[in-house]
Amino acid sequence: MMTRNLLALFGVKWNPFSPDIPIEALWRTPKIDHFCWRLENLAREGGFALITGDPGTGKSVALRTLAHHLAALPDVTIGVLTRPQSGLGDFYREMGQLFGVALAPHNRWGGFKILRESWPISR
Repeated sequence: MMTRNLLALFGVKWNPFSPDIPIEALWRTPKIDHFCWRLENLAREGGFALITGDPGTGKSVALRTLAHHLAALPDVTIGVLTRPQSGLGDFYREMGQLFGVALAPHNRWGGFKILRESWPISR
């Protein structure tokens, strides 16, 4: 009850520090829109992106916004790595699991080719 009173006191519907704020409640700045546009083009070309930064700089919110943006596109699959701190072999296994391809860490080049071939390229 205390939380509701505080939220009402400041005129907000959701706790601004909660990770489960609805996407519609997030503010999309022009920089976030440009970020989404750039990664949409990268996704259409079959590319990868790495998002890094200090804690609390908005990476998670930007990625949630990006995932929502990309989910609206036809023929785009979004994969979320749940164990980014794992080793290289685990990374390949997780990529294979996300995209339904059997990847082996000892044959990275072959696995990479199979993974890329499984992604349709629309040009």
